[in-house]
Amino acid sequence: MGKYDKFFALAKEAGLEEVELYVSESRTLSISLFHGEVNEYTDNNGYSILARGILNGKCGAATADVWNAEKAKWLVKEIVANAKVIENDDPVFIFKGSEKYKKINTFNKDLENVTNKQIMDKLYALEKGIKEGDHRVVEVAGTEYSQVRSKFTLLNSNGLNLTQKNNYFYFVGQCVASENGQTKSGYDFAFSSNFDEFDPAKLAKKIVDQTVAQLGGDACASNKYKAVLHPGVVQSLMRAYVDYANAEEVQKKSSLFIGKLGQKVASKKVTIEDRPLQKNAFARWFDDEGVATYNKAIIKNGVLQTYLYNLTTAAKDGVQTTGNAFGGGSKKGISPAFIYLKPGKKSQEELFQEVGNGVYITDVSGLHAGLNAQSGNFSLQSTGFMIENGKKGKPLDLITVSGNLLELFSDVLEVGNDVDVSPSGISASSLLIKKIAVSGK
Repeated sequence: MGKYDKFFALAKEAGLEEVELYVSESRTLSISLFHGEVNEYTDNNGYSILARGILNGKCGAATADVWNAEKAKWLVKEIVANAKVIENDDPVFIFKGSEKYKKINTFNKDLENVTNKQIMDKLYALEKGIKEGDHRVVEVAGTEYSQVRSKFTLLNSNGLNLTQKNNYFYFVGQCVASENGQTKSGYDFAFSSNFDEFDPAKLAKKIVDQTVAQLGGDACASNKYKAVLHPGVVQSLMRAYVDYANAEEVQKKSSLFIGKLGQKVASKKVTIEDRPLQKNAFARWFDDEGVATYNKAIIKNGVLQTYLYNLTTAAKDGVQTTGNAFGGGSKKGISPAFIYLKPGKKSQEELFQEVGNGVYITDVSGLHAGLNAQSGNFSLQSTGFMIENGKKGKPLDLITVSGNLLELFSDVLEVGNDVDVSPSGISASSLLIKKIAVSGK
């Protein structure tokens, strides 16, 4: 008998028409270093299970963090109880399976064999590289290594049985630099599934260079400037922008993309894709409903191509799901798996040359409070540099950038080729923007 067979038998006895189990298993190893000493070491295993079931057309759900016969009984009881109190009439589904799945291997066995000594050697090298990287460095605020292994299994009463494993690691370093009474901090990271390719000296240099470059910063005059946005800034803004393609938000009339399928919503330079089958740590060949995923353009050459659907929202619109059900309980959420901005051909330096005189925005903060999702308007504390005569100039501090998300992506003049991938699953490059409002002095 399989591990979870008891649950399915009990569910059938309880009169549940269809049931599903979504099992998530993980292991996270974290080691942090401070002043040459290990100040934190954790090695945790995680387990969670989401059980869903349909009773009289309503979908109930329950979760657990352990598994045994008693827990199976409890889950069935909770599903029945929850289904009986649901009042909305949204269509619900336990998926029977896609005709074809394009399986993708995202698990590196070699990473599981990396020793603590190998990890520590690279942590020490990273700390040393930051400390000795510049005479203005006054503190290495910390270095950290994390290694994550995850496994997703989906089983249901329709015979669906899917499993995907992935693993990856990341190193993080933090630096503090000071000069002429001004102190600045900075950090950066590197992540991959190939441990051997990580170069601590390269990451240390990047962290130090970014930190000391901020020293001597001041606010610029308030004005509207031609601008280049750093890939990290683009990633932050693009996450919020792509949310407008969420079919549930469209159906709730809370999206700025309502009624804009097939219409221009951005500059023709902008192509944004969801790439769940890109071979990286974010790859998913099935979504959380068991639907086969596929790569798709959300915006192509500025034109909105599709909304993102789960089974319920697709049924409401009379279309096929796009395989973007991720997260949630009895009601599945909608999210892209891996957001990919198609890069251009020009380097960041070439973008600076096209700007001539303007601003280079390297960081924004306060997006949750500073962005009005209903209007797309934003006002964000920022840092960066002036662009003077086509080159990166003096650092900027104590400035605020403001604008509108739809207008910003419509004002894109060029996309750079300096691709960067964030730990949140977004691949982006620098953007050259026609204008952005900067509040300074």
